[in-house]
Amino acid sequence: MAILTLTTDLGFKDFYLAAVKGSILRKMPDAQIVDISHQIPSFNILQGAFILRNSFKHFPEGTIHLVSIDTGYQQQPTYIAFKCEGHYFIGPDNGLFSLVFDFYPDEIVNLDYIKPETTVAHFPMADVFIQAAALLADGAALSVLGSKMDDMQRRGILQPVVQENIIRGSVVYIDSFQNVITNISKKLFDEVRRGRKFDIVFRSKESISEISAHYNAVPEGERLCIVGSSNYLEIAINKGKAGGLLGLNVGESIIIEFR
Repeated sequence: MAILTLTTDLGFKDFYLAAVKGSILRKMPDAQIVDISHQIPSFNILQGAFILRNSFKHFPEGTIHLVSIDTGYQQQPTYIAFKCEGHYFIGPDNGLFSLVFDFYPDEIVNLDYIKPETTVAHFPMADVFIQAAALLADGAALSVLGSKMDDMQRRGILQPVVQENIIRGSVVYIDSFQNVITNISKKLFDEVRRGRKFDIVFRSKESISEISAHYNAVPEGERLCIVGSSNYLEIAINKGKAGGLLGLNVGESIIIEFR
C-alpha cells in the first residue's frame, strides 16, 4: 500500500484538493493519503519548506511526498522527482526543496516524460504529479519518469549572524498556537553560549534569560523560550499567543546577547 503525503497551498475552500485526492484514488485505489498541510499561505515557499522539513522524516521510508506550492512560478515551469533519505519527492522546481535538505540527492529527474492527461486548464498536482507517484508506487525507477537533471533550483535563506558575544537571528515561522520559531538552532546556541548567561532580546527590548524545558515551566500568561520539536529556539507564552501579544512576525529580528 503506497503512502502519499500532500503539502500544498490549495486550502480547503475550493474543489482543488478534492480533485487531487479523487485523481489519486482513481489511479491508486488502495493508497493511504496523508495531509501534511493545505493551509500554507499562497505561494509561500519558505513556510512550505519549513513544514515539510520538520514532518517528512516521521513517515516510513518509501513514502511519496507530493508538494504543490507556487507551482506555476514561471511561464514554463519544471516539475521534478527525486529520492532523498529514503523518501520520494515530487513537486515544482522552484527552490522549495533546496530549503528542506542540507544536502542534495544524487539523482533528480525532470518529469518531461509525463504528459498532462487533461486538455483543459493545467493542474499539475492532479495529473502530472499523480502519474509520477503511481509509477513510483508500482516500483518504477526515477529514470522512467523523466530526463536526468544536474541540479535543482536553489533559494537562499537568511542564516543567523554570529559574533563573539551575540547571535543575530530572525523569526522564520509562527505556528497555529502563535508560538514564534526562530532560525537559531539548539546546536548553534550551545556552540556560541559555552556555558555563559544570556538574554534573548526581541521587539520592544523585551527579553528572556533562560531556556525552559516545557511550555508550563512558567505561570500562565508569562513568556518563555524553549527548544521546540524542530530543534530550533522558540518564543512562546504559556496558554497565550506569543506572536500577536509580543508583536512578532516572520522576519522580525531576534538577538541573543551572551554575558
